[in-house]
Amino acid sequence: MGIQVFQGILLPFFGTALGSACVLFMRNKLNPMVRRALTGFAAGVMVAASVWSLLIPAIERSRSMGQWAFLPAAAGFWFGVLFLLLLDRAVPHLHMNSSRAEGPRSSLQRTTMLVLAVALHNLPEGMAVGVVYAGWFSGEPGITAMNALALSLGIAIQNFPEGAIISMPLRAEGVSRGKAFLYGLLSGAVEPAGAVLTILAAGYVVPFLPYLLSFAAGAMVYVVVEELIPEMSKGKHSNVGTILFAAGFTVMMALDVALG
Repeated sequence: MGIQVFQGILLPFFGTALGSACVLFMRNKLNPMVRRALTGFAAGVMVAASVWSLLIPAIERSRSMGQWAFLPAAAGFWFGVLFLLLLDRAVPHLHMNSSRAEGPRSSLQRTTMLVLAVALHNLPEGMAVGVVYAGWFSGEPGITAMNALALSLGIAIQNFPEGAIISMPLRAEGVSRGKAFLYGLLSGAVEPAGAVLTILAAGYVVPFLPYLLSFAAGAMVYVVVEELIPEMSKGKHSNVGTILFAAGFTVMMALDVALG
């Protein structure tokens, strides 16, 4: 069981690493249309994961509350949204294609703040994987190894384009290929770190599983609405982001149902 958990929490990081490695052999810039497509796909995966892997299981684990079974999911969802909102205000960071940093004023380099923006984006994904694996590792009824694997695999798939989206623009700004790849890796390192910490606290996590599952969902949806959807809609009007959003949503939904 320990090896399966270890492999599962590393899967998303491997997805980021593979995507970041694109900078080592591709040209310096991503076509804007390709970037929008990749961002839309990642957003679709995250929304489907939030619903099928997190919110629905959270509600199912509160069935004993009858018609109020939605309350833990709703409360956890809002905690997740507010937590990411707080991080957005507390941590200096800079989104791609933006000239103005968010959060408190800082003397950090532009590259560092770009990486911090993606790290904030990746944090809820690591938490989501950690919560699900903590539930399975603790023998929580209804959470299987395949449920956890489906979530890890889905996030790994959407981390591939995200890795490219962070490393390629850094290269275009003059960062060396090696450093751009390294920064891409660092942006994804928060995921296994967050997952491991969550699993280590499994004894405390499991009693609050409905709240924590929906907390991760709220944080992920916040990232989608605040960051990914605006990015996939920038520039000349195109439906490519919307179409790839639907494709990503379908892929993650299929993974969760087929493997779950």
